[in-house]
Amino acid sequence: MAWDFFSPGGFDTLTVVALLSAAVVKAALLWLILRTPMRGPLDSRAKALRRLLYLEVAYTLVLRYPIGLLPRPVDAAFQLALWTAIYVLYLLVFRWRSRVLRATAGAMFAIGLAGMADGLLDELDLAEFASGYVVVMGLMVAGVAATVLTVVGQWRDGRWSRGTLAAGWLSVGVYVLVIPLDALFERLSVGYLAMLVMVDAVGLVGTVWLAATARELPTEDRPADPPPARRRAVRVAVAAVIVVPVIAAIQPEQTAHLTYTGWSMDCYDRVSFGDLKPGERDAAFLCRARSREGGVPPMFPDSLSDQAILGYGRALCRTKDREEQEAILKRAGSARPAWGADQWDLVYVCPEIVGATRPELLRSAEETEAANDAYVAEQNARCRDPWPRRKGVVQATANYFLFADGDHGYLVHDPGDEAADEAVERAIDKLYDDKALLGVSGSAALVGHLEDVSDLCLTVKAFRTAPPRRTAGWDQVTEVPIVSRSGRLTVPEMGEGEVGAGAPMPNLAIAGKGRYRLRVYVRADGGEEHLVVVFPGSSRKRIELKHWAVGR
Repeated sequence: MAWDFFSPGGFDTLTVVALLSAAVVKAALLWLILRTPMRGPLDSRAKALRRLLYLEVAYTLVLRYPIGLLPRPVDAAFQLALWTAIYVLYLLVFRWRSRVLRATAGAMFAIGLAGMADGLLDELDLAEFASGYVVVMGLMVAGVAATVLTVVGQWRDGRWSRGTLAAGWLSVGVYVLVIPLDALFERLSVGYLAMLVMVDAVGLVGTVWLAATARELPTEDRPADPPPARRRAVRVAVAAVIVVPVIAAIQPEQTAHLTYTGWSMDCYDRVSFGDLKPGERDAAFLCRARSREGGVPPMFPDSLSDQAILGYGRALCRTKDREEQEAILKRAGSARPAWGADQWDLVYVCPEIVGATRPELLRSAEETEAANDAYVAEQNARCRDPWPRRKGVVQATANYFLFADGDHGYLVHDPGDEAADEAVERAIDKLYDDKALLGVSGSAALVGHLEDVSDLCLTVKAFRTAPPRRTAGWDQVTEVPIVSRSGRLTVPEMGEGEVGAGAPMPNLAIAGKGRYRLRVYVRADGGEEHLVVVFPGSSRKRIELKHWAVGR
């Protein structure tokens, strides 16, 4: 754990104090690291362990810089090989005095080495082991457990002094504090650099422990402990040097930075209300309140603390109209008070209020999907085949969902055509240029709708020959040419979006690639209904079999 500290504008007072304090701490820790090894007989395994531990100490202090100039896989492979040897020698050299303890330590060592091997595979761009939050947390817990078991093994062995054991326990504490300190860094608006300085200094505790472990390997009896008064004085001095700057760096909640920002990784997933635990809902609201997605300003400024935003959010829930919301947002310093707050954001802080009028916002993603599927099935069920006695080679009937705020219509097109996008654009232009219900260009035909509707019943059928031109009961009937260049002609399906056919649509190009005729029947009588008929045909004429009389 080490950083290079640099500030082009100079350091603030707090950082200067932290740097001076860290210098004292590092000097003391380096003195402990560089103490002369104790003399005494060592067998070959103990000698090897001492050398490897000092090699790791040298790597931490010096060697990591030249090794860092080499390709990253070299560094990862070096660390894996070094710690494999150290862990094996731990098991062989320590007097564990318990087979269970030795076996447990070996298992934790193996898990730690597996994590290092996974890192090496990642550097080599090879297949990695299973990854994910659970795996990462498991590796971290195994790392802590390995250190704890090593210290316990040293204690049971009896060769190491109380100071060495204390350094081992302190290294465990530093390792455990990595996660909360990392979260704290993101919240600090000031004192961030000072905190990094102190963490960098304290990170040497683990190196002190390794050096002391190597230093005291030959001793059969633990060195005499210093007097209690001296031990207490040392503890107080170390605690004062380390803890006081950290406490000074922590600001009150009102000036705290942010727990969640619009850029936080946890904010990228828009989780449904029903999928969140009660303790996670406030965080979800904070993500939305500070979101800058789409380049829009956040609902609340970054200067507000978490609790202040949550308080304003609950106040917004109790408003009666948009004007009251605007007044609250202005008071909070929002950059967009006129926009108000949406119910799908407020549901996370006041579900009992929002749920009373919008119960669908309380659903989980699974419940929402089930409700949507049920709605689509219900809409499909109301649509009937207008030509039930004339069966097509392929056919389908479904509800076609359009944009509620306006839509050109729906496509009958060849999705495999390389020029499909250009064909669609030309079809849209022709739909409006000709003021017709049907615009066609090459492999794409855009069918409009007679009335301002958000959905319509659609039946598609494909025949091998032209069916009879039955126009009775229809308001408009138009026949145009269309081409299939890939052997496909179909209508877009809804899929995961909000627009498209509510059921699978067949391939209407039953004769493969070539020219076809497309006939569209439309009527608007208590809801709009369309019948699309496709059959092979080489004619390029546009035929208006029946024309819609506007205002009839």
